[in-house]
Amino acid sequence: MTCWLINTTRENYDITRERGFDLMGIDAPNSRKASQMVSGDRIVFYIRDDRSFAAAATVTAKVLHDSSPIWKHHTKKEKFRNRVPIELDVIAEDGDWVDALQVGPTMEYVKRWPPEMWELAFFGMVHIISKRDFELLENELNRYADDAEYEGELEYETDRGDEQEDEEAVEVGVTD
Repeated sequence: MTCWLINTTRENYDITRERGFDLMGIDAPNSRKASQMVSGDRIVFYIRDDRSFAAAATVTAKVLHDSSPIWKHHTKKEKFRNRVPIELDVIAEDGDWVDALQVGPTMEYVKRWPPEMWELAFFGMVHIISKRDFELLENELNRYADDAEYEGELEYETDRGDEQEDEEAVEVGVTD
């Protein structure tokens, strides 16, 4: 199993998310890396616009090639024709992603760069990272996803509790 970091724009991440995380487009300069991806490999999405990690997925099949337009690029020539079938494993709530400025400097992968320039490690779209780095990021994503689910449960319980109090007040004839 190989662990991959995919550096993408917010716009292309949103397109992938709206498609249900069924495919991930890889640009032409990284076609060789895309051809090395196999079923069972793991992927983490780094959103460069927000400097955040947003989701993790598993590769489900070898790369496919298709030029139909899906994702956007600053050059019209790039069609992201290397398409890797994926399945979502974990996603943090939109906008409540894992802050790369907090966890990035702790990654093994960035140690080859001077500490003040660690972000250069993510230059380019596709990177192989260690299993340790992947697990660190996936654990953080799970924590963020679990926090969002817990907050949702609290809101539900709070809302439900208010309704119960209102019903109890009516039953005993108490009015506001």
